[in-house]
Amino acid sequence: MMRPWQALLLIVTGLLVLGAIAVHSAGLTVGRTNPAVLSSMLLSRTTMLALLALLALIAGMFIPLNRLEPPRGRWLPIVLLGISILLLIAVQIPGIGREVHGSRRWIDIGPIGFQPSEVAKWSLVLFLAWQCASRVTVLDRFRTGFLPGAMIVFMVGGLIGIEDLGTALVVVLVGMAMLVASGCRVWHAILPLPFAMVAIIVALFADPYRLDRLRAFVDPYADPQGIGYHVLQSMSAISGGGLTGRGLGNGVQKFGYLPEDTTDFLFSIICEELGMPGCLIVVLLYVALIWAGMKILLATTKPFHRLLAFGIILTISVQALVNLMVVTGLAPTKGIALPLLSSGGTGWLMMGFFIGLLAAIDRSSTCDVDHATASPQPVPA
Repeated sequence: MMRPWQALLLIVTGLLVLGAIAVHSAGLTVGRTNPAVLSSMLLSRTTMLALLALLALIAGMFIPLNRLEPPRGRWLPIVLLGISILLLIAVQIPGIGREVHGSRRWIDIGPIGFQPSEVAKWSLVLFLAWQCASRVTVLDRFRTGFLPGAMIVFMVGGLIGIEDLGTALVVVLVGMAMLVASGCRVWHAILPLPFAMVAIIVALFADPYRLDRLRAFVDPYADPQGIGYHVLQSMSAISGGGLTGRGLGNGVQKFGYLPEDTTDFLFSIICEELGMPGCLIVVLLYVALIWAGMKILLATTKPFHRLLAFGIILTISVQALVNLMVVTGLAPTKGIALPLLSSGGTGWLMMGFFIGLLAAIDRSSTCDVDHATASPQPVPA
């Protein structure tokens, strides 16, 4: 019988392969500047990143989790979170952070560029799992239990929200859910809600484009060539695919009509070219990924393992759900990528590694069960 960690490996491989194919198809342009030949696709940046993401998953599978469990293992979660916070501050410094589409979200080190928000998002999941597991006896208290974790969550979310409000909301939502799941009281988690709402409103009015996205969500047809353009083109691509799709590579919306076709709106291109089967394959792969993750979560009894698995599953689930809602017009446009499908570097590598940690939890649980059920050896007379 297939173990959940084996299912994870197959599912992630399927998502990355589909993602690499879809990104290459969505990236086609008219002319000879981007030839669609097999050799160029196999050696492309996207294919190399997919392979690196698989290697990151395998590396995560063999991490000795017992060295990360409380009270040991504090150095890795704390150091990673500290580095993440420094990177989030550094990205705002001119000359260090690189601006893309009006937002300063990237840091370049030589030829390598990465997003500090992706590093911070996953580092926070690891840190909260460790902190909550190490303070499980006091989590129901406000000052010593809930407040320290909540302050970290809102600090990281605030630093990310300066440039990326969508990712910040995902980070805060996952972080608060982890605190409640670990044993913090629900009413403690509700207390910061008014302040969070005020911060969101201030962020919306600080940048006019965020208000434009809300207006486009309410009525995209009010300005179809302006603020409503993204979502209308996305829905046009999805509806244009129909039941059977136009065929792989035969989509038309990617030729200058649909912005961000290889990243935020990749699902629209998949629906246009592969139709309903492509849509169902994507959804079923995510459902299978979440199912395998839940099997692992329910099978382990260690608090650190359970919280880490919960944070990983919830982050992937929320990110996938938000993206699918955005491209279908069910939520305001946000720069949230489709996990393991949308073109990405930092996101693919970090998510691959943390899914590897999820697989490591299952492997660890299996070893514990095998040791506990092993029959004792007969004692020689």
